[in-house]
Amino acid sequence: MRKAYYLFLPLLLACISCGPRKEPAPAEPATAATRLPYLGEPTYVPRTENGVTTVDTVPHTIPPFSFTDQDGQTVTEKTVAGKIYVADFFFTTCPSICPIMTGNLKKVQETFGGNENVMILSHSIDPEFDQPGVLKKYAAEKGADTRFWKFLTGNKDTIYEICEHSYMAFAKPDKVAEGGYIHSGFFVLVDKDRHIRGAYDGTEAGKTEMLIEDMKLLLQEK
Repeated sequence: MRKAYYLFLPLLLACISCGPRKEPAPAEPATAATRLPYLGEPTYVPRTENGVTTVDTVPHTIPPFSFTDQDGQTVTEKTVAGKIYVADFFFTTCPSICPIMTGNLKKVQETFGGNENVMILSHSIDPEFDQPGVLKKYAAEKGADTRFWKFLTGNKDTIYEICEHSYMAFAKPDKVAEGGYIHSGFFVLVDKDRHIRGAYDGTEAGKTEMLIEDMKLLLQEK
């Protein structure tokens, strides 16, 4: 059975990047008898009733955000309200893992495209180059359905902030790396309440299949 884990997630996400990497420990696939874990460090909120104080555990939550998509439209947390979604970080000129990741996300699109309860948010870590027109061309070349799959740009500091502190991934410029950046290659699965429920090596077809099965399970949660 899966166990919820929190502090391990940043280390896990750091294992997959544009550079040399070690493989993370294999995760167990979810089954109908299990619930997906809540990932990330929770917040502990004291609550007093009838003179008795208890502590509520609030799972790590993706905060409000605002980015611009490939059509120049604003995408916020309201765009994904009531939906589950997959988040990742990439850049259009990436010569290494990004094309593999995009190909694997196409499998997610093939499974869930048209499902109004599912979205994909791909954040560019090179937003100065990856303006909406560039992202729109990239999406078209990759066969992405942009009604379902949004390619996001915006303020670079804001993207890097949400990458590291919210999705607990990483991205940074690196002059010696292919393409000039290193970044996490994980797909992050987020539930309807913006809690992280899974992280999957986006460069592996088998892990993408696990993501798809976990998305099916997450859609069944009330």
